Amino acid sequence: MSGTIRHRPRRRIADRHVAWVFLTPFLIVYVAFLVYPFFKGLWISLHHWNLLAVAMNPDAAKWVGLRNYTHLMWGRGIVWGPLSHPLVQLFALAVAVGAGLLHRAGRTNRSFMITLIVAGALVFFLLGFTPGEGGRWFDRRFWPTVGNTILFVALAAPGTTIAALLLAAALNRETKMMAVFRSIFFLSQVLSVTVVTLIWQIMFSPTQGLIANVTRIFGGSPISWLTDERFAMIAIVITTIWWSLGIAMILFLAGMQDISAEIYEAAALDNARGWKAFWYITLPNLKRTITLVVVLQIILHFQVFGQSHLMTQGGPDDRTQVLVRYIYQTAFRDSEIGRAAAMAMFLFVIMAVFSALQFFIAREGEE
Repeated sequence: MSGTIRHRPRRRIADRHVAWVFLTPFLIVYVAFLVYPFFKGLWISLHHWNLLAVAMNPDAAKWVGLRNYTHLMWGRGIVWGPLSHPLVQLFALAVAVGAGLLHRAGRTNRSFMITLIVAGALVFFLLGFTPGEGGRWFDRRFWPTVGNTILFVALAAPGTTIAALLLAAALNRETKMMAVFRSIFFLSQVLSVTVVTLIWQIMFSPTQGLIANVTRIFGGSPISWLTDERFAMIAIVITTIWWSLGIAMILFLAGMQDISAEIYEAAALDNARGWKAFWYITLPNLKRTITLVVVLQIILHFQVFGQSHLMTQGGPDDRTQVLVRYIYQTAFRDSEIGRAAAMAMFLFVIMAVFSALQFFIAREGEE
């Protein structure tokens, strides 16, 4: 017994060594291609880093601290004045003062008074900021581009998730034809973004596209999908949903096949079939899979680039300009690597916040 006990620590140490041997190649690749580039990008974002100048002279990078971030999201030459917007600011002050007087007279409670005073003070303070002489507000293209990207994700991520879920439910049968259909629907996933955009550019063509021809058959007039400000983003969303459907469908199929058939049989005895079984059995058992798919779709769609770049070139009138494309243009067309790195850090924060929010919502739902 004592010999066995002595050998246990040695075995544990040996197991740890073996584990580190297997983990080391992954850790090297992870640090080299993910951790180091992230911190290098963060370092670059704190510099005025001209691509051509630094390529010729590594010492040409100039430390600017947070200036790249402030120029993007705040502006330059911003000054504060006590009455830049006098009517609104004076009204905010009146609200704050009035809240204090009402509380003193016993008309309001303390929490309501504090809320009004803080709100009034914030409005008065924030509205005092204005661009000074030669100054301007934030990058005029940055925030609209962020808005376009968030709109794209808000349409594409739920669209892909819902379409993949319904498709997986329809194909969740063990037959040869279902296997063929699964392969057909998954095929779009293996195509490159160049091929996908070429296919859908032809589909959306107002002269020779399939959609235009079907529209003419029913007596309508074709839409210029890729040049019309109202439909360009919708066209990119449709293309993206079709392209990214495969992986989400496979994940949902795996989740559905993991649900025990006995649960459905017991539900059938209570007349829960078809849509009822899907709503009360399938969906509750797919909560974690749905969370995974939604988070993956959010992360992937925030990085959209090829569809916007190849289908519409960010147009018309920047309506389909997305953040990754703007980062690409800033870095390699304008040679402003530091500014582009700051935008990339901002994109990382957005993706992290949305992913964390989705996990939080899913956890709350489970509790």
